[in-house]
Amino acid sequence: MTSSKPPLVSVILPCRNESGYIEDCLKSILAQEMPDGDLEIIVADGVSNDGTREFLERFCTENPKVRLLNNPGRIVSTGLNAALREARGEVIVRMDAHTVYAPDYIKQCLAVLRETGADNVGGPMCTTATTYKERAIRAVFHSPFAVGGARSHNPDYEGYVDTVIYGCWRKSIFDRVGNFDEDLVRNQDDEHNLRISRNGGKIYQSPRMRSWYHVRDSFTTVLRQYMQYGYWKVLVIRNHRLPASVRHLVPAAFVGTLGLLLITGLFWRPAHAAAMALAGFYLLAVLGASLLTAARTEWKLLPALPLAFCCFHLGYGYGFLRGIVDFVLFQKAPATKFVQLTRQQRRSTSTV
Repeated sequence: MTSSKPPLVSVILPCRNESGYIEDCLKSILAQEMPDGDLEIIVADGVSNDGTREFLERFCTENPKVRLLNNPGRIVSTGLNAALREARGEVIVRMDAHTVYAPDYIKQCLAVLRETGADNVGGPMCTTATTYKERAIRAVFHSPFAVGGARSHNPDYEGYVDTVIYGCWRKSIFDRVGNFDEDLVRNQDDEHNLRISRNGGKIYQSPRMRSWYHVRDSFTTVLRQYMQYGYWKVLVIRNHRLPASVRHLVPAAFVGTLGLLLITGLFWRPAHAAAMALAGFYLLAVLGASLLTAARTEWKLLPALPLAFCCFHLGYGYGFLRGIVDFVLFQKAPATKFVQLTRQQRRSTSTV
């Protein structure tokens, strides 16, 4: 990127059943502050059946910068790789259909990529929400207690990190470390960033890159979402033979210990007492975090916050333990519930 001429940028966008969001997403990408002719948008649709595919076919006809690919693998990693194979740009920007982007998003990506010399740059995960449940989930989403201090959930953090959401790379990085791991239904971005780091690369997060992701709209879908995050993290750890960070281990340790104590308590009363004590300590911590979160956001959310925290922690913890059973102990194929979409297929979009 030494030339003063702006590089051709290829946006790669996997999607499946995004009828409530894909239009706003694509409009925000087409509204990017860039000269004509230097942007292509490649959408890899994972066999959508909710009207998304029909919308995309019409949209691509009306907007020649947008190209539609078929993604028969139906998951994010296969869609990203299909788009990468077709991308002509010197720079690749990975986007998400559940998100809208600031008009200067790509311009800031290019600037931060150039200024830092990093191999991958991205912005923090900012969020939108409309309903009461969504606002509660959004509040917990940005709580360090819920996500173990993950920097991608901190909208103000700037600096070198171990992973970023989405990502902006020079295309040459994929020749160096490879494309996305198609065995992964979740955590494909984290795993790819791990390969960049292990090959001596650097990853940088900057709040100058602004985008807004719409959170899940029910506690059940959040529970399933975080079960999948925990489940697929185990496969990443197994494949790379690396230990997880503490934030990945704590939920599984809590869920596993509590379950073991409850089972043992059926035969040995002290174990039952220990389980009650552990559960009580956890609930007190959740209540404290809920009070702090309500004070930071909306007090009216307080009744729903403890349930949201439990969905994050218990979902991730159970998913991680199940991943150990499936991928490490029995080395079997993933269960269906860890592959399926975790959100409702259709809802209206909201503003930031």
